[in-house]
Amino acid sequence: MKLISVKMPEALIEGMDELVKRGVYPSRSALMRTAVRDLLKKELWKQ
Repeated sequence: MKLISVKMPEALIEGMDELVKRGVYPSRSALMRTAVRDLLKKELWKQ
């Protein structure tokens, strides 16, 4: 995998951290991969 850096508003990071804390995702990275995959499915791959 390749590493990317992303700047995000603090409120979004706090929301991500809450989902990780609740165990919905194992890490911020896993959450971001899921979010980007879902966006690509919706916007690019139309599934």
